[in-house]
Amino acid sequence: MGNLAENLMEELQCETVFSIGGIGISESVVVTWIIMAVVLIACLLATRRLKVENPGRGQLLLEFAVSWIQNLCGGFIGEEGKRYAPYLTSVLIYLGIANLIGILGFKPPTKDLNVTAALAIMSIVLIQYAGIHKKGVKGWLKSFTEPVAIVAPINILELVIKPLSLCMRLFGNVLGAFVIMKLIESVMPVFLPVVFSAYFDLFDGLIQAYVFVFLTGLFIKEAIE
Repeated sequence: MGNLAENLMEELQCETVFSIGGIGISESVVVTWIIMAVVLIACLLATRRLKVENPGRGQLLLEFAVSWIQNLCGGFIGEEGKRYAPYLTSVLIYLGIANLIGILGFKPPTKDLNVTAALAIMSIVLIQYAGIHKKGVKGWLKSFTEPVAIVAPINILELVIKPLSLCMRLFGNVLGAFVIMKLIESVMPVFLPVVFSAYFDLFDGLIQAYVFVFLTGLFIKEAIE
């Protein structure tokens, strides 16, 4: 258990890779930049020869994949929330890659609490913006007194609870997978870790990305109803 505690503390530490103007740039930020660069280059290469007429199989497959992801994210929030689907799609792609990048030897950015907190804050700001855009400022403020005015403090408290739950759910699940893998390695270090690594590094990482986007979409739908 002592080694587990040491490994856990090592995982929680975000090393500063370099600094710009006295501001330290952590490993999670550098890995995020790498993900952004890879996604940007992939998008440029995939869209450089698009055709309106007689598209090739590659373009059809790309259009299908983009439509499927956008419909998946748009399905969380309904027709009225389709304008927010591009944001949800972007977050889903980023989290999916970020959770899987550990396979390549990088430390997943989602193991940094600052990253998950930033994503949660961005999402909750968008959720409140969606409510204000749909209901207006007066309608948004009035929604805190529904169904009765006495619950207003609880509804206001949700402004803190929702981003905190999004942040800790994502961070806790990623960190929990690491703890379980270390426990399995201590019991059977040869074969069993390979099987569970395939689950936690592939399947569970994608599931956590889906859950984060699903909850964000659900909160947006509640805000605009």
